[in-house]
Amino acid sequence: MGRVWFWLLVAATLGIYLTMVIWSLPLIAQEAGGQQAFDLRPMGYTFDEAKAFLTALTPHGRSFYFDVQHRLDLLFPGLMAATLYFAIATLLPQRLGRWRYVIALPVLALAVFDWSENRAVAALLRAGPEGLTPEMVASASRWSVLKAVSSTIAYSMLIVLLVWKGISWMRQRRGLA
Repeated sequence: MGRVWFWLLVAATLGIYLTMVIWSLPLIAQEAGGQQAFDLRPMGYTFDEAKAFLTALTPHGRSFYFDVQHRLDLLFPGLMAATLYFAIATLLPQRLGRWRYVIALPVLALAVFDWSENRAVAALLRAGPEGLTPEMVASASRWSVLKAVSSTIAYSMLIVLLVWKGISWMRQRRGLA
């Protein structure tokens, strides 16, 4: 992937991320009496917590979550996974050849888990507090946790590779490599 395309991908990813962090997710929290959206609960949530959130969420908040937030979150997981995939594949040692792209593949799971979470949360929003079942909440919560775990692994891989590249770069500059 060319540098220009990569940085356009990064810009699109950050643009949607910032839109959610600055605007849509705070609005949902406001519409839910200060409670965080399901998407921002990396440790998952219980049936009672889900019911409390949906009870507090205003009709406008529910509509906004279902329509605006989920539209943004339809794009974000794919963009984030692609950004991480190409960054990790590029940062892995060149001597690995095409294996770099295979090694980076697991980061794509975070998009699958995020989209699965979105689908499960949409079911919670449609059901409302009266129609919730423990199974629905357990499924949505499980996807939230899997998304958080896979994101942590992907971001950790990226950080380790960036530190490794930085150390390698500093050694080369000092003539120690």
